[in-house]
Order: sequence, then C-alpha cells, then structure tokens
Amino acid sequence: MDDHGRGEYDEFALHGGVAVERLGKAALVAKNPVYLLEMRNGNPDMLLYLGGHLEMSMDKVRTVGAKDTIKRVRTLGLLPPDSQLDLLIELRNGTAHTAVGDQARVLLPALAENVTALLKDIGLSVEDFWGRWTSAVNVAVDKQRSETERDVEIRIRQARHRFDDRFAGLPEGTKEKVLEEPRPAIGGLVMGPISITVGEDLLAMIASMPCPACGGKAQVKLAPINPSSTGADLIPESLRCHLCTLELNSPEEMRASGTVIQVTGLPSSVAISWGRTLPTRLEFGETHAG
Repeated sequence: MDDHGRGEYDEFALHGGVAVERLGKAALVAKNPVYLLEMRNGNPDMLLYLGGHLEMSMDKVRTVGAKDTIKRVRTLGLLPPDSQLDLLIELRNGTAHTAVGDQARVLLPALAENVTALLKDIGLSVEDFWGRWTSAVNVAVDKQRSETERDVEIRIRQARHRFDDRFAGLPEGTKEKVLEEPRPAIGGLVMGPISITVGEDLLAMIASMPCPACGGKAQVKLAPINPSSTGADLIPESLRCHLCTLELNSPEEMRASGTVIQVTGLPSSVAISWGRTLPTRLEFGETHAG
C-alpha cells in the first residue's frame, strides 16, 4: 500500500502478488498441509514432509507456486475467478506483456477484494492485516461509490499518510507548525488569489484553500463558466498541495473528493463581476513581503 501511494506500481505488483500467494497458502495449510504439494517436478519426499511424517531441512522445502496456489483456492471455492487478480500475479511474475505501471495502478480493488476473502477464511481481521490502510481498503471495495470516487478517496488517504510519514521521528508540534506557516512563492513573496486574464477575458483564478488530505494550504484553480460582459461563474477545476503532493485534476475529481468543498466552505460555484456596474473596486488579493 505504501508502494501504491508513492506511485511505485512495479513494487506494488510484486508485494501485492506475494501477499495473495502467502495468504492463499495459509488458507490451504489450514485445511490440509498436503495441499501445498508441488505436482510438477516435485520431490516425493515433500509429500511425506507435508503429511507430517518426515523431517526436512528448510532450504529443501519447495511448495506450489502463486498461480497454482490461486487455482487451488478457487477450486475450493475460497476465491472467485478474477482476471484482474490473474493480471496482478502475471505482473508479479514478470510474465505480463504490458508495462507494470500502466496496469498495476488500477489493480488495488482486485487485491483488496481477494485479500479480504482470504482473511475471512483463515480468521484474520482486516484491521490487523492492513493497519493504517484499513480505511483506504474499505473504500477500494465499496461498490456503492463510483470508480472516480473510490480513486479520489484512496488518493486522499495515501497523501495523508505520505504527509504524516514526513514527520515521523521529528519533535512534537513540527507538523502543526508547518501547517500554520504560509508557503513562500516566487521571490520569497507570499501571494494571495491571482486572476489570469487576456485583455478583459478571465481565463482562470488561482486561490489557496485547505487541502482535504493534510489540511495545509493547497493551490486551487478556478475556471470561468457562463461568461458575460459583466461577470462569470467560477468552478473548482483542479487542486495541488505542495505539502502532501495530492493532486485533483478535473472538476469531476474535485466533486468526488467532497471534502474540498466542505472543508474550505467554497460553494459549488462562485460568481464574480466586473465593469462599470461594480460599486467599488474588486480586489482579488495582494502581494506582500513575508
């Protein structure tokens, strides 16, 4: 899960595949240790060893591989057929004809679902197995959410853990101090909201608001819609946080996060106006040293 959160999807595929293999073998052993016997080119002594009637040196013990392990737990009805899990095992074994990063990133739900099924069979709790990642895994298997909602919520939790990890071992209060201090911009200046215009046309507005993952100041791009001669509506289009590296890259992802609007108090759209109809000068913010 840490690998997936850091974008190291090749390591995620490797460790995820190993996790499923070992849990599958644990499920087989719980029913009968002989179920781990390697049938192809196997050592006949392994049958006696797994049956409990022969001692062997651990460096000589050989058991069934990952693909056959999964095949056997499926035969026993412990796991359903799942092409996504099969792909994860192929990526783990290096036999998939595709780039690991392109495919492994979206395999988290398949890993979570199959691990949950195996944990249930061998009597281990989800919380004990996943630890701090339990909430992210619960989101990954939540079929009531859309794919975008699941993806965004998982990324928020990953960003939160990345941020917390940065302060591991540091003095108490360091994280809170970082969250309170403004982020210096270009030239050491702290900048308020910025409007990007071409002539009188507003292209975008850049503002700061609390990050839904870490609570720090995130940069939000607001895009105009329904422009007229006197104003336009602004909707949150994207978000980037320099502290936890969370990125939301579309209005759909912004809406799916939910917490962005809730935490910042920003309504679903913001109306701004310009021109002679304004009673006073409109100020988007100021630039000051500090």
